[in-house]
Amino acid sequence: MEKIRLENEAATVAYACELAKNIEAGQVIALSGELGAGKSVFARALMRALGVTDEALPSPTFALIQTYDGTNCKVAHMDWYRLESADEIEMLGVREYFHAPWICIIEWPERNLSLLPSESIIIEIKTDPDDFQLRYLEQR
Repeated sequence: MEKIRLENEAATVAYACELAKNIEAGQVIALSGELGAGKSVFARALMRALGVTDEALPSPTFALIQTYDGTNCKVAHMDWYRLESADEIEMLGVREYFHAPWICIIEWPERNLSLLPSESIIIEIKTDPDDFQLRYLEQR
């Protein structure tokens, strides 16, 4: 697993745009990292690169799941932060978004990693304590 250095928000956006070129309907992208690491920035950039044109792309922290139309796909953006148990996540019916025509982006997947399909793209974003703009990304 390679650690990628992202100098600033623009580099994070650029990485998400590159990743979008290789994503197909039915894929799950799980974004992990501490509060403020840049998961939502990454998710928004990924959604824009997938063709989502909605004016606002709010974090689904309270709605839990936001859905959008992209180019040749549908996008489900989830935030599992407030969920306490695997059962709560399962009861939301999240598995229906793990298949085409959906591309599923999940923030805080560590709430139930066992629920993710084995072929999920898991991205961990870490901050640098000495440089508030610098991020390190690991993808597996």
